[in-house]
Amino acid sequence: MKPIRKAVFPVAGLGTRFLPATKAIPKEMLPVVDRPLIQYAVDEAREAGIEQMIFVTGRGKSAIEDHFDIAFELEKTMSERGKDLSVLEPTRLGPGNCAYVRQQEPMGLGHAIWCARDIVGDEPFAIFLPDEFMHGSPGCMKQMVDAYHRVGGNLISVLEVPRAQVSSYGVIAPGKADGALTEVTGLVEKPAVADAPSNLIISGRYILQPEVMRVLERQEKGAGGEIQLTDAMATMIGKQPFHAVTFDGTRYDCGSKAGYIQANLAVALARPDMAADVRAFAIDLLK
Repeated sequence: MKPIRKAVFPVAGLGTRFLPATKAIPKEMLPVVDRPLIQYAVDEAREAGIEQMIFVTGRGKSAIEDHFDIAFELEKTMSERGKDLSVLEPTRLGPGNCAYVRQQEPMGLGHAIWCARDIVGDEPFAIFLPDEFMHGSPGCMKQMVDAYHRVGGNLISVLEVPRAQVSSYGVIAPGKADGALTEVTGLVEKPAVADAPSNLIISGRYILQPEVMRVLERQEKGAGGEIQLTDAMATMIGKQPFHAVTFDGTRYDCGSKAGYIQANLAVALARPDMAADVRAFAIDLLK
């Protein structure tokens, strides 16, 4: 069984739901307290033992590259003033540990993943959707990699939601269950509540075998006129092992404004250096 050494981060989206904030700043660089969303995703990948980060970017996303590079002027000035540089340590990706490839036009998540095919090569790989802020310890991908070592094949992260909400998400058709691990027998994109095979929704983290790239290469456009990753995964079910891992933690949808605010509050309230002040402020605000 090959280890999971590489992760793909599709970060070419325009972030129109957060305009005008995202007119000049990539949505993945929006901070949750004092770290950008993309940093949390990379930290989660590192915790899971992933070594190489592959960013599928687009025009106007150079701030992501700069974030994971050395900022010479900043570090020199901080050193001269006796400032602690350790706060910048998580932003450093070593030589060869990051790669950037462009998605020239918005053709869907499946197309974005396919753009990374030559860097991924013939290895299983992880996918992170940074908008899906997964808050827990151990992290979501660490839980998935541990499950991968048990069963191999393809895995997706899922969360249990009230059945009334399933029509907004991709939903799995479940087979045999073993604790947090569930066999996947099918995938349904945004089903009607009455037709949903379960209330387990796909939640932005994947471990896929390299064969998915060959499927994506000949994939026809699906919903919205885009090449859909869900369609490609569905064709692999029954041909390779396919399981879902129910995430032991909390998901915040930072692609929505309300979810983004929730994530900031949750992280702030978990921080010993600011929890008391934020809690007092929130209580006072709600009076």
